[in-house]
Amino acid sequence: MTHHDSTHSLLSRGVAEVIDRKHLEARLEKGEKLRIKFGIDPNKPEIHIGHTVPLHKLREFQDAGHTAVLILGDYTAQLGDPSDRSEARKLISPEETKRNADLYLTQVFTILDKKKTEVHRNSEWFSKFTLRDVIELMACTTLNRVLAHETFGNRLKNNLPLHSQEILYPMMQGYDSVAIKADVELGGMDQKFNVLMGREVQHAHGMPEQDVILFPYIPGTDGAEKMSKSLGNVINITDAPNDIYGKVMSIPDKILWKYFEMATNVPEKEINEMARQIKAETLNPRDAKMYLAREIVTTYHSKKEAEASELQFIQVFQQQKRPDDIPVMKLKKKTMPLVDVLTETKLATSKTEARTLIKQKSVKINDEVVDDLEYDVSLSKEGVVIQKGKRHFVRVMEK
Repeated sequence: MTHHDSTHSLLSRGVAEVIDRKHLEARLEKGEKLRIKFGIDPNKPEIHIGHTVPLHKLREFQDAGHTAVLILGDYTAQLGDPSDRSEARKLISPEETKRNADLYLTQVFTILDKKKTEVHRNSEWFSKFTLRDVIELMACTTLNRVLAHETFGNRLKNNLPLHSQEILYPMMQGYDSVAIKADVELGGMDQKFNVLMGREVQHAHGMPEQDVILFPYIPGTDGAEKMSKSLGNVINITDAPNDIYGKVMSIPDKILWKYFEMATNVPEKEINEMARQIKAETLNPRDAKMYLAREIVTTYHSKKEAEASELQFIQVFQQQKRPDDIPVMKLKKKTMPLVDVLTETKLATSKTEARTLIKQKSVKINDEVVDDLEYDVSLSKEGVVIQKGKRHFVRVMEK
């Protein structure tokens, strides 16, 4: 790949918008080594595939010789990003953010090169802030500018509460760019206001303004909505290999290329060739999707586990066979209501969910659908196989 091609890939693949593109292109073409910032607020312990899009780009910059600067917003997380929120987030404790930050690090280094990553927690500087520092930070911008934030504007328009501490968040994220001397900041489109605030705060501190690379949302497994835990359409990178593989195989064909482009490091040339072959009907979309599933499982687990997940998928879905490694659980009673068995085996998180699964005919016992809410499961030393949906099995035996 030529220097020009590398620059094109950095600023184009999976990218929604670049600010200031000409300025950043010129610096990259000159061969300047830049400090590339990406910040994550550890307000939840899991990272899903949608969160990893900027991380893959950060790795791309890393591989091109630039410095990847990862900021764990342990201080800003306690306040909470108000973007796209109709109400203020609850303040979370320093202890919770520390636990989440530690878990985040183990996850992000499945993508980033740990030895080449500069990691900061923004408590490094914010824990030392005095009231004077806060006043000076607030003086970097105007209230008019902060209230131009779409989220804040919508709150005021709809007569919803806007808490005073919330307006600090964009300024604090902006100050992170001052603290680490960022040349470029990466972020999702929902972060546009905050990353532009970084330019404003840098300017107020007499620093060159960072360039910005923004990314579109990656669709969830339903292919329609933004990937979101609340919608149940997520692929968490901590999911079991079989679950990741199965979820990837469930995505609609129409978003296949977005996943290749935004969630893998498969070369664009190879992606384009697969797309050409599918259009020419010389490649089955299912085979391309299996390749995608292997790539994603390999990234977050291993090649061996990806191959095992593919074998199980073929057995369960294509050959209609049970997997070879069904987990076993022993229960004390000889008979138990199916609802209780589903909760005991963790196939359902609650009795309400268990009843819903049964009514939806999503539960099988020894390959037979059971939709009777009052059904009692008879246990034996040999055990019975309980199946939820297409991917989840457990053999239940008498203890």
